Amino acid sequence: FPVVIRPAFTLGGTGGGIAYNIEELKVIAERGLRASMINEILVEESLIGWKEFEFEVMRDKKDNVVIVCSIENFDPMGVHTGDSITVAPAQTLTDKQYQILRNACIDIMREIGVETGGSNIQFAVNPEKFEFMVIEMNPRVSRSSALASKATGFPIAKIAAKLAVGYTLDEIPNDITKETPASFEPTLDYVVVKMPRFAFEKFPDATPVLGTQMKSVGETMAIGRSFKEAFVKAIVGLEIGKKFFEGIFSKDPSYLNDIDAIKPKIVSMLREPNPDRIFYIKDAMKIGMSVDEIYNYTRIDRWFLNNLREIIEAEDSIPSRLEDITSEQMVYYKQVGITDHLIALKTNRTEMEVREYRKKLSVNPTYRIVDTCAAEFEAKTPYYYSTYDEECEYVGSGNKKVVILGSGPNRIGQGIEFDYCCVHCSMELKRWGYDAVMVNSNPETVSTDHDISTRLYFEPLTFEHVMNVIERELPEGVILQFGGQTPLKLSLQLRNAGVKILGTSAESIDIAEDREKFSELLTKLGIKQPESRTATGIDKALEMAEELGYPVLVRPSYVLGGRAMNIVYSKEEFLEFAREAIMVSEGSPILIDKFLQDAIEVDVDAVSDGKDVIIAGIMEHIEEAGVHSGDSATVIPPFSLPRDIIDTIRSYTVMIAKELKVVGLINIQYAVKDGEVYVLEANPRASRTIPFVSKATGIPWAKIATRVIIGHSLKEIGVKEPRLNYYAVKEVVLPFDKFAEVEPVLGPEMKSTGEVMGIDESFPMAYAKSEIAAGTNLSLKSVLLTIDDKDKARILNIARALQDLGVSIYATSGTYKFLSENGIQSELVLKIGEGRPDLLDHIKNGKIGMIFNTTRTRKSVKDEVSIRKLAIKYRIPLITTIPAMYAAVESLKSIKESEFRVKSLQEYYKSESHSFVKGES
Repeated sequence: FPVVIRPAFTLGGTGGGIAYNIEELKVIAERGLRASMINEILVEESLIGWKEFEFEVMRDKKDNVVIVCSIENFDPMGVHTGDSITVAPAQTLTDKQYQILRNACIDIMREIGVETGGSNIQFAVNPEKFEFMVIEMNPRVSRSSALASKATGFPIAKIAAKLAVGYTLDEIPNDITKETPASFEPTLDYVVVKMPRFAFEKFPDATPVLGTQMKSVGETMAIGRSFKEAFVKAIVGLEIGKKFFEGIFSKDPSYLNDIDAIKPKIVSMLREPNPDRIFYIKDAMKIGMSVDEIYNYTRIDRWFLNNLREIIEAEDSIPSRLEDITSEQMVYYKQVGITDHLIALKTNRTEMEVREYRKKLSVNPTYRIVDTCAAEFEAKTPYYYSTYDEECEYVGSGNKKVVILGSGPNRIGQGIEFDYCCVHCSMELKRWGYDAVMVNSNPETVSTDHDISTRLYFEPLTFEHVMNVIERELPEGVILQFGGQTPLKLSLQLRNAGVKILGTSAESIDIAEDREKFSELLTKLGIKQPESRTATGIDKALEMAEELGYPVLVRPSYVLGGRAMNIVYSKEEFLEFAREAIMVSEGSPILIDKFLQDAIEVDVDAVSDGKDVIIAGIMEHIEEAGVHSGDSATVIPPFSLPRDIIDTIRSYTVMIAKELKVVGLINIQYAVKDGEVYVLEANPRASRTIPFVSKATGIPWAKIATRVIIGHSLKEIGVKEPRLNYYAVKEVVLPFDKFAEVEPVLGPEMKSTGEVMGIDESFPMAYAKSEIAAGTNLSLKSVLLTIDDKDKARILNIARALQDLGVSIYATSGTYKFLSENGIQSELVLKIGEGRPDLLDHIKNGKIGMIFNTTRTRKSVKDEVSIRKLAIKYRIPLITTIPAMYAAVESLKSIKESEFRVKSLQEYYKSESHSFVKGES
C-alpha cells in the first residue's frame, strides 16, 4: 500500500481510486468491478509523487510515426490527468530524456500495431533520478487529443479518419501550412496551459479532493510565449471569479497578522490535491514558505514552483502610483501575465484607466499565429493568441467583420449546447459574406477549431482580452447571445466602451435579468407570474419569505444553471439557504418566489426580428416545476397540455419577445397550475435547448437567429413554426456516480453534465429510447417503491399499472402498508437496520430492477438518502419524481407491446409536414 485500482474499459478513471489500506482496497475494488464492462480491475504499484507525461502519437501503415505533442502534468501522479493542470510542450525534461520517452512511444506504437490513427501514451518519471514507467496506452483519441489538436493546430481526429481509409501521413497536407505533409512533426515556440474547471459548489456534500477518478466538468486553455503568461491567462479564463493569480487567504490584507493560524490550513491544502491547491501555493509563498518546502508537500516540480514565485515577485513590484510604471515595466508585467485588473487594484485606479494609460505608453498586445512549425513555414490559417512581443503576425482581409464571443470552459449549466450555437453563427456569417471572428478559450469545443471561423482568437473571455481583439479587428459589432451567460456578463462593460452589440440590446438583456424591471413588464402586458420579492439583506429576506408563505424558491440574480437556488419549506431552511444565495449574488439582490407546487413546467424557444416572432419549439417538462429545467426530461411537442394552454403560451411568448424588442433568440420558462399559465423567467439569448429543438425539428435555429441579427427579416427567410407528427425526448445524464457522498435527488440547482435524445412516433417509446440512451435500463422485472407520505395517493395508478404489466413490486414499510390497504400486492423490504434480509441484501441478490423513490426536501431522512445512494452505487435505475414514474410505466407498456423501430433523423423530417427554411432543407 498504497495501490492504484483501475477498472478495465472505463473512461475518466470511473470506479478507480487509490487504496491506502485493506479496507479501502475492498471498497474501491468492489466499486471498480461493478464499473468495468468485463468485471475486471488492475491493481498496480503506486507511483504517487512521480511526474506524469503524456504523448499524443500517430502512426500509419508505412510505419511513419509522428509525436504530435508532448504534455506534462503540473500535478504529480495520483491526480487524474483530466483533473490536473497540464502544460504543452513538456517543460522539465532534458532533451536526452525527451528523446528516450519519444523512442519508447515509437516502440510501443509498433509493438501494439496501431496503423491508422492517434494514440495516447502516458509515462511516470521518477523526479529524483531519471527512470520511467509506462502507465497506460490508449489506442484511440482521448481528451488529450483535443488539447493536442488545439495546442498544435494538428487535427488528430481528422488525420486519423484519413489514415483509416488508406492514406499515409506523407500523403496528407498539413491544414495549417498547406505546404508541409502531416508526417512533418509539429514544433511549438509557445507554451499551452490547460486548466480544469470543477463544480464542487453544486455538490456541497462532496469532498473536494482529487484522485484517480476524474471529477472536472470542463476546462480552459491558454497560449502564451512563456509558461507564466499562459498560466495567468488560464486562471482568468476559468471564469471562477479570479481576475489574476489570486490566493485564498492573501486576498485579504490582514492575512499577515495571522500567519501562525493560517499556516497549518495552508499546509493541509498543499498535502492533499484539491481544486484550489494552486491558490494555496500562492498563499504559502506570500507567508514565506520556500520552494523546497512547498515541493516536499506537493511534489509539484520545482521548475513550476519557481515560475509561480516569479509571477508573485512581479506582482509585488507593482508601484502604488500608476504614473510610476514605465513603458519597459509595463511590457514586463504583461509578459508575465499580469492583468490590467490587478494593476488597477494595486494603483487604486479603474481597469479602464489602466487600459488607457497602457495604450498611452504604446504597450499593446501583438498577435502570433499557431503554426505547428515554430514559424519555419508560413501558416495559412489565421489562428491567433495574444502576447506582448515586438512582432505581430495579424493579417486582416478588408471584409466586413463580426466578433462572436464563445462560452468559455464547460460547466454545469453552460456546456457544448452554446458552442453549437456559436459554430452555427460562424458558419452563417461566412455564408453571407462576413468575416466571422471567434473568441473562445475552450479546447474541447468545435468553435475553437481553426477552420470554423474566418479568424480564431484563443483568448480568455474577459473585458481586457475581448477589447484587445475588438480594437485589433474593428468589427461591425459583437454577437453576445450565443455564448450563454459568459458574454452577457460583459454586455454593459462593452457597451460603455462604445462597442456595438448586435441583436438584442444590452438594455433589453438588463430588463429580462432584473427581476423588478421584468415584473413591471409582465404587469404591463397582463401576464401572471408567481408572487415574488427581492432583498439584499437576510432580515428583509426572511420578512418577505414569511409574507409570501412557505414553500418559497430562493435564488441569487444573474446566475446560470440554478446556482444556489433552493426550495425551502421552513424558516430554519430559509435562513440557511438565503445566506448562500446572498453570498453568490455578490451584491445583487436575491429573489424570493412563491413556489408553485405540482405545476407543469414548459420551456419555449422563439426567434424574433423585432417585428415578427416565430415559435421554434414548445417543450413540456416531465419533472414538475421545482426541478431545474436543465435536469428535467423534456418533450417536444407537449404530450399532455390542452390546446388552449398551448395557445396561451404561444401568445404570451410573442407579446414578451416584442415588448423586449428581441432581435435573435429568446427562451421563456412557464409553469402551468390549475389551468393558469405563469411566467417564471425570460432569457433573451440562446438557451441550452436550442440544439435539441434544432435536431428535433430539422431547422437550424441558431443560423436563422444569426440572419436576423445581421438584418434579415423572418418574412424574407421564410421560416414557419414547425408542426411535428412524432415525439423527441431530451433526457439528462447526471454525475452522481462520481460523487459518492452526494444525495442523488433533483431540485432547482442544476446538476446534469450532459444529455441524450430519443425519437419515435409514440411518446412512450421516445421516452424509453431516451432513458436507455442515458443509461437507465427500464426494468420489466421488478421495482422497489419507497414513497413519501404526501405522494402516496399519486402512485396508486402507477402501482396498478406495474401489477398489470406483471412487474414484481417491492415496498418499504410505509408504502407497503398503503399499497395493501388499497388492494395492491407487494413484498415488504426491510430498510437497513430493521432486520435481515434487508434492502441491501435484496439489491446484492439482484432482486431489485428499478427504484421509485420520492422525498419532501433536500433535508430528507437518513433512510431515503441511503436508498438513493445504494441505487447509484449498484447502478440501479432510480426515478425520484412522480411524473417521471408515470412516463417510465407508459414506456414499459410500450416496450412490452411493440418493437423498437429505428429511423434516421432525415427520415423523420421527410415523413413530417412542417415547413423548412428556404434553401436549408
